[in-house]
This record gives sequence, C-alpha cells and structure tokens, in this order.
Amino acid sequence: MYWDDFPEWVKQHISVILESLRERYPETYNHCRRVGKGTRLMARAIGLSENEQVIMEYAGLLHDIGKFQIPKGILHKPGKLSEEEYSMMKSHSEASVDMIEELGDLEFFKPVLDGILHHHERIDGQGYPYGLEKEAIPFESRLILIVDTYDAMTSDRAYRKGLPDEVAYKEIQKFAGSQFDEHLAKAFLESHKFTKKENQRFELEWEKSEKIKGKKAA
Repeated sequence: MYWDDFPEWVKQHISVILESLRERYPETYNHCRRVGKGTRLMARAIGLSENEQVIMEYAGLLHDIGKFQIPKGILHKPGKLSEEEYSMMKSHSEASVDMIEELGDLEFFKPVLDGILHHHERIDGQGYPYGLEKEAIPFESRLILIVDTYDAMTSDRAYRKGLPDEVAYKEIQKFAGSQFDEHLAKAFLESHKFTKKENQRFELEWEKSEKIKGKKAA
C-alpha cells in the first residue's frame, strides 16, 4: 500500500499531524523523516517484501509524533531529566499511538501502531512502556529502535554535535543482545554503509525540494 492508495481522510490526518510537528519541533520532524526512510532501507536490506518495507517506513516516520505533547523545556533539556520529566518523556510512545489510533481500523496500520508503541522496549526487558523482552517485542519495534538510536546519536543537537558513525556503530555493537536485537543489530552494521549513501541521496533531494518550495512561497 502506498500514499496514493490511502483514503483521503487518512492522508489528511497524517499530513496535519506531521505539519504540526514540523512547526513545533522541526528537529523532531526531521528525525522522524530520517528514521522512516532509514527503517525502510534496512527493511529492504534484510529482504522484507515491498509491502513490509512501506509498513516499516510509516512506523518509523510516525514513531515520535507524540513528542508534540512534550514541553519544550523537557524535550530540549541538555542535562539529566528528573524522574517526573523522564516519566513524561517516556509517555511519547503511547501518545504517538493515541494520535493515530483510528488508523488501526485499516489492516495496513495495525503493525505500524504496534511498531510505534513498543519502539523503546529492550531485548533484556528494561525498556518501556511495558517492559517486554526478546520476541515478545514486535519485530517492527526492534528494527525501529536500532535506526532511531543511530540517528539520535549521530544527529546534531542544540547542546551537542552528533557522534561519528564509528562511535555509533560501537555503541550498537556493545548493546546488541541487551538493548538491541542481536541479529538485527548485526544486519544494520553490515548493511548501513550501503544504505547510508542512499539515505544521503534522499536527504539531498529533500533539501532541494524544500528550497524550491521556499522560493515559490516567497
């Protein structure tokens, strides 16, 4: 299923949510874009079907939309969060699902919602929101977590520069089998040097289209 195949109300609903996120938190919006595309490329690299790749892309694209509801002072806090702040931050997975819950009436979006809800679960059961472990965590969530973590580590923030790829790779390898699915972590590390080039091409094309839109708006 592709964008043009969705009912008009679905396209409108997703578009409004993403545009609202873009206006409030552009860095989170861009993170979601990159995770969506990166998750699809990884899904292709491990041999998932075309339909499964699209499911993964939408789960990645929408995984953090619930951060729209997190106060800026918490979302952009450079230091350690308090217990109360961390609890609020952890609510974003469930908030993301709540924002698109009605899409679950469509068969296509059921694994998308599952992938979003559990994308912070850990293989060792120390994640959230439900402390699931191993295969109890949806496959979509296990895949998103790796791409999500990589992008979070390597992206620039207002309070720090992004980490080099080599450092991010070592972290993913270090926590394979505890935080990350060991097999998916290995697949990511083996395929990323190839998928990264394609992702960079997508980013250049997106930046180019944004400049064109900016000129037209002016």
